[in-house]
Amino acid sequence: MEQGLYLVATPIGNLEDMTFRGIEVLKNVDLIGAEDTRHSRILLQHFDIKTPLLSYYEHNEVKRREELLARLQKGETVALISDAGTPGISDPGADLVRAAVAAGIPVHPIPGGNAVLSAVSASALPCDRFVFEGFLPRPKKERQERLAEIAKEKRTLVIYVSPHRLKEDLTALVAALGDRPATLCRELTKIHETFYYGTLSSLLQRASATQLKGEMVLVIAGYAGEDQEIPAKEVIKAELAGLMAEGVKAKTAVRIVAEKYRMKKNQIYPYTFTDGEEGE
Repeated sequence: MEQGLYLVATPIGNLEDMTFRGIEVLKNVDLIGAEDTRHSRILLQHFDIKTPLLSYYEHNEVKRREELLARLQKGETVALISDAGTPGISDPGADLVRAAVAAGIPVHPIPGGNAVLSAVSASALPCDRFVFEGFLPRPKKERQERLAEIAKEKRTLVIYVSPHRLKEDLTALVAALGDRPATLCRELTKIHETFYYGTLSSLLQRASATQLKGEMVLVIAGYAGEDQEIPAKEVIKAELAGLMAEGVKAKTAVRIVAEKYRMKKNQIYPYTFTDGEEGE
């Protein structure tokens, strides 16, 4: 086979989604760099692939990159795989690709499983133009900056979501983007594959009522360009009451609603009281 670095996409859930070409490449390269060798052995054993494995993950990426690059420069063939999907897409690998290209080493993409395209195609939302945002940043400042950047994005948004941060992410998205059509795709291609169609607020209600588990992709309609109208006080009171009923503190609920409607917090705060007036 031709010398170079092979980026082999692996199934995102169902092993039978592995491509014939991907199997052939993994059987014939000199070495496979894998994000998690324990996880990857399941795939390799399933298809009777006996090629040597070398771990390649976030915390040893720099060291392994040099090792793999040295072997590639000697004329060996190396395949890179992640735990699921295409290596380098929200997974280790992008730096190795850049290093290989800089060294004049051929790079061969071997397409296959892809959570982003699978989610967008089944989302029932516009899929002619979309933007992949990966996971939202965890630090609060970076998170708010990212949300501000995508708030006016007119293309469909695709975001990876951790089950442990689902409620937190949805709360932040409702506050920054407003209530938009959205689809939550859970456990794509697996036995418990589920699609939740609705809006960001309805998905937040579901996440608050039920602990959803598994790998998830959130697809959100792009910004429609409409001007934000100041809602009636009954709407404000209902949204505050709904958030606080879910355990959100009054101060946080006020901030969420204020950001959603681009109002000042002191305009919203009085409505945390049932009569719309501050108590004594």
